[in-house]
Amino acid sequence: MAGRYAPRPTRTTVRGGQVAIPAQAAPPRTRSWTPPWPLDLGLALGPLRRGPGDPTFRTAPDGSVWRATRTPEGPGTLRVAARGGTVEAEAWGAGARWLLDRLPALLGAEDDPSAFTPRHRLLAVTERRRPGLRLTRTGLVMESLIPSILEQKVTTDEAYRAWRLLVRKYGEPAPGPNDRLYVMPEPRTWALIPSWEWHRAGVDAKRSTTILRAVRVARRLEEAATMDPEDARRRLELIPGIGPWTSAETVQRSNGAPDAVTTGDYHLPSIVGYALAGRRDADDEEMLELLAPYAGQRHRAARLVLLSGHIPPRHGPRFTPGNIAAL
Repeated sequence: MAGRYAPRPTRTTVRGGQVAIPAQAAPPRTRSWTPPWPLDLGLALGPLRRGPGDPTFRTAPDGSVWRATRTPEGPGTLRVAARGGTVEAEAWGAGARWLLDRLPALLGAEDDPSAFTPRHRLLAVTERRRPGLRLTRTGLVMESLIPSILEQKVTTDEAYRAWRLLVRKYGEPAPGPNDRLYVMPEPRTWALIPSWEWHRAGVDAKRSTTILRAVRVARRLEEAATMDPEDARRRLELIPGIGPWTSAETVQRSNGAPDAVTTGDYHLPSIVGYALAGRRDADDEEMLELLAPYAGQRHRAARLVLLSGHIPPRHGPRFTPGNIAAL
């Protein structure tokens, strides 16, 4: 048996211990693509970022975007940079080819902004100022579904913290040279996370149970990425604990659904109501009434409202998030 397995290269630490030297990253696969519209990487890929500390997403000082994910072919890392109207992409890992094949769809090639006709001056002005807005389509369900479940009924800071802690602890280092990125856990790993670790991450039993139900049928849920958005939402909502809010937040990203408007949100109705009609106390029913002229494009209309920055002023104290981990 001697010599059958080559020893891993090591180096001596200051204290005399031995640690493994990370293997040199394999050469990446590459692709160049020129979109026939003014691309804005931040607008296209921004919805995939779950907070400033998201371990699956990084924006580099040079403007390039790094993204680590779990594809049908395995873990992969994608780096995208826009240079003079041309997109230069590099990808590492088993999922590299899949990521590069899906690059145009990820950046909005399957989106059709011409189907949107602004009927409010605010949206017309915002659309003109944001010509690079395209709705992403990742083709991946679980990577958007799980963080959306974590965001149910809590502040975004609480949800981002839970996602960050769980991915770093139970995910795996992303392939490629960026050692700050992690690939989210595979479904079986999510299913094996003990209850106390959910608690430490601040995730209550209702949300963790919903995630456990979803990962048990992950393969069937991933099929929803190829379905019509409404059919995809119906499939997701078959899982107890997944309702209209969560399904909309998921298919907006996985399917690039331009009409999947988010209902049940704590802030969105008042923002849309204030921007389009001066009604800061609008509820879901009033929001849907205001967005009715944009049927088929209601998510895009809501996104333009958010990008306009025309939000109601605050008159109360900021909500203080809870911390069940301290209980």
